[in-house]
Amino acid sequence: MKVRTFQPGDDAAQVSIYNEAAATLPKFKPATLDEMRRRTHGADFDPSTRLYAIAQNRPVAYVTFQANGRVSYPWCRPGHEALAESLLEQVLDTMKQRGLTTAFAAYRDDWTAQGDFFLRHGFARAREVVNFVLDLVDMPTPAARAARGITPLTPEDLPAVLALGSGVLRVQTVEALRRHVFENPYLKANASFALRSKESKAPLAVGILVANTGYADPQQIDSAMPCFRLGAFGSEGLTTKRVNGLFSFLTGDHRDVNVMGLDLLAYAALHLDETDLGTLAAQVPSDGAHLLRFYQQYFRRQGSFPIFEKRL
Repeated sequence: MKVRTFQPGDDAAQVSIYNEAAATLPKFKPATLDEMRRRTHGADFDPSTRLYAIAQNRPVAYVTFQANGRVSYPWCRPGHEALAESLLEQVLDTMKQRGLTTAFAAYRDDWTAQGDFFLRHGFARAREVVNFVLDLVDMPTPAARAARGITPLTPEDLPAVLALGSGVLRVQTVEALRRHVFENPYLKANASFALRSKESKAPLAVGILVANTGYADPQQIDSAMPCFRLGAFGSEGLTTKRVNGLFSFLTGDHRDVNVMGLDLLAYAALHLDETDLGTLAAQVPSDGAHLLRFYQQYFRRQGSFPIFEKRL
């Protein structure tokens, strides 16, 4: 089997391979050439992150990876499925050579063949990413509850935020978190806010609100699709879907989780007075169990998708 990286024209072949290989899967949405070219013609596109298996001078299978460690299923044209294992081995070797320490994959839970493939090749089902919505008319507490001591997040708060988010955040350094929070072109400068200690003014909990009418309506998207939501804690550094009304919060695992979450939620609701937004959205990883319990109690569950991980 000959394997090479992306070359001009492979975007059309990739669309064809994927649409042939995935056509019978639940909720399949065909890839389009325009969509693919937007990615391969982008300024940050790296041709070395796409590997293609070549037979009779044409691509018959491919696999991709991202700098954040996300890896695709090795999609193969019918009749070439045997190439999947060797393609996965090569892409994982490539990722390891580039210094990545963990590979992960995310697919719909009802795409069972893809999930089973990763499990057979040393990946573990590490967590579930769960999506929620909350209609504002069903808010669990009146807006007047909003606590004193909630103010905009500042760069000086970030070391404390990193500590609060241990095990949930996907960034490991203050600088990476700063870029995500304060240099994100899709987040407003005041999107994040902190509930502070009365004595030290240090953050005890942190919230975020994404409100933009140009972003997707959470009631209209397929919540079982493996799409990370912009602004949700735990989606840092990942490719995200921009969802209008996204609320997320972060705090440690302690007895006041719900109290702090409700205060931050009420504060966020107050800042929707000048919008016509009627629904809040949320997304949380299941290994942030104390946060998940909050959303399960006060929000309405939509769908979810699994994350498969492997140490390299």
